[in-house]
Amino acid sequence: MFKFLRLAALALGLVCLATPAAAQTEAQKAAFAGVDPLFETWMREQHVPGLVYGVVMDGKLAYVRALGVQDVTSKAPVTPDSVFRIASMSKNFTALAALKLRDQGKLTLDAPAETIVPELAGLAYPTTDSPEVTVRDLLTHNAGFVTDDPWGDRQLDMTEADFSRFVAAGVPFSRAPGMAFEYSNFGYALAGRVVTNAAGINYADYIEGAFLKPLGMRSSTYDQARAPAGRRAIGYRWEDGAWKEEPSLGPGAFGAMGGLMTTANDYARYMAWELAAWPARDGPEDGILKRSSIREIVRGQNFPSVVARAEPGGCDRARAYGMGTIVYADCVLGPHFTHSGGLPGYGSNVLMLPERGVGVFAFANRTYAPASLVVREAAIALVKSGAFPTRTAPPSAGVRAMADAAAKIYAAGDVLAAREALAMNLLLDRDVAHRNAELAALKAKLGTCRAPEPIVTDTATAATVRYPCERGTLQARLLLAPTAPASLQVLEFSAP
Repeated sequence: MFKFLRLAALALGLVCLATPAAAQTEAQKAAFAGVDPLFETWMREQHVPGLVYGVVMDGKLAYVRALGVQDVTSKAPVTPDSVFRIASMSKNFTALAALKLRDQGKLTLDAPAETIVPELAGLAYPTTDSPEVTVRDLLTHNAGFVTDDPWGDRQLDMTEADFSRFVAAGVPFSRAPGMAFEYSNFGYALAGRVVTNAAGINYADYIEGAFLKPLGMRSSTYDQARAPAGRRAIGYRWEDGAWKEEPSLGPGAFGAMGGLMTTANDYARYMAWELAAWPARDGPEDGILKRSSIREIVRGQNFPSVVARAEPGGCDRARAYGMGTIVYADCVLGPHFTHSGGLPGYGSNVLMLPERGVGVFAFANRTYAPASLVVREAAIALVKSGAFPTRTAPPSAGVRAMADAAAKIYAAGDVLAAREALAMNLLLDRDVAHRNAELAALKAKLGTCRAPEPIVTDTATAATVRYPCERGTLQARLLLAPTAPASLQVLEFSAP
């Protein structure tokens, strides 16, 4: 314990290393500083020898901090360039590789996996009505294979030849394919073989050429022998009051599910690139992978579930697995996606908030360190600070026209003042007399209103518009009908 306290003191004394993105507001700077105690406490309580964490915002690593040591023997400190294994966070790269091959016409996601991995042809399915396992099943943990943590974590050095023999010998099913979500490292090792066979080169080489090099991730690799000398974070377990070094395995066939090694500086490049796929928009692509294909990873693919609230004042979370990432939505963070990584010697997590353009990550060199807990806590703190608002799209021409129509209707006190803007259902749902009576009551309360505040859009066809008035604020909720030209199927005035 004395050793831990001594190293923790070293950790907390390290200088905070930050790379400013676009000019940060004072509120954002304060929010970044506010997450430091969360990580410091977590590191101490979890007996973590070394930790690096950061926040990506506006396409860059906006904040990064390194604590503790990457090697308890040499006392070499962790830096943003220390190389950590990120374990199952590697799965996202395998999924992106499959999507790129799909886009190139080299892979069909709904094809039977045995058409690409012939060793699967001899699978003994659990029932006579079992569907064949597809590539998509492998990418979404829907294939019916048994959950294999922690067995799969010890297979990182299985050679490709041994993996072929293992698959050909047959593997048991937990259930028929397509019946439930069941997390499978073996399934992602098979997805890696799919990438290898479809690309014509080993999955690791394909991912390096297709993603790591174009993104400038020069210190990232699946082969520990290629990790930059002197910068590798050694993995440890905390046992009997001391850190004990874990064996470091790989490379091998199971690396597709958990073998990537990377740094904070490298991984931030990937996060910034992935977050840049939001929002959908016009403009050129980067040539690495289409933005629309990146966004596919967050489509919940199967069997959604509910995670009970964990924080005071929080709420239950909707959960589904996409492709190489877990998709959530809740009342605090809104839509977000995340994935943990855990191996003997390592624990990591990433959480991305695409509607805010923000992501938080952490890498630690302690066996199965539960980084997801503190990363989520940090993300909640950032959101609650109010310094990272949800980004809304500019209003479409149709929304702007309907906002003008709403203003015209209010000014006249008559819904028929903009009759041409009303969809055919609007007066059938609530007639002129009732709508005009509501307008009269609002005008008596609020008086004359001025030009609207900046329009807050939900989509290109839905928005909330606020008009400053003499005695308060008028709010109009607009929902456009699927018509051309634009028309209003919903128009609701209120004085919040």
